[in-house]
Amino acid sequence: MPVRSHPLHLRWLARRRRLRRWLRPLPRRANVSRYPVIKWFAEAARKRPYLWSFKRPQVMASLYAGSVLAMMPVYGLQVAIALALAVLVRGNLTVIVGLQMITNPLTLGPIYYGTHALGQFVIERVGFGGGATGWGSHVNALVLGGILAGLGLSLLVDGLWRLVSWEARHFRGQLDALHLHMNYRHGRHGDDDAGGGSG
Repeated sequence: MPVRSHPLHLRWLARRRRLRRWLRPLPRRANVSRYPVIKWFAEAARKRPYLWSFKRPQVMASLYAGSVLAMMPVYGLQVAIALALAVLVRGNLTVIVGLQMITNPLTLGPIYYGTHALGQFVIERVGFGGGATGWGSHVNALVLGGILAGLGLSLLVDGLWRLVSWEARHFRGQLDALHLHMNYRHGRHGDDDAGGGSG
């Protein structure tokens, strides 16, 4: 059976297509000049390789910073803040902006209601941030609740990332073993690898 017809190779191609589909609406080095807000800083963003790196330090920094930002009451400013935050923590811009999609017109109400309730609960129990009155007390509750909910979300996302990374390494090991067994190399044209590409 040619490599390109092997079920494992077909699964790899399907996974690549799925990943590209998920990444399509997010800022990447290739499309950053077309992305709202970020396009004004496209040239500077392209010169910072860490913004496009999917290495562990960049991804982890983005997961934590992006999760907290997603829960903060700054809807509408998130992408601009995400860019500044990605530069500040030397994180991956695609990941940090992707996390901002958690807060959207459909989820905005429930998220802010929940973060406000969480913040108010903590203020009442601990007294931290309880000195403000009127709108200030609501803002304090939103911000405190957003930080706490964001940290909780970041731990969840971190765990999911580790699980997905482990599975991806395991899958890649199986795929590499298949390619080695069948003497297949990406980009080499031949009977068994026509249509192959770099992963």
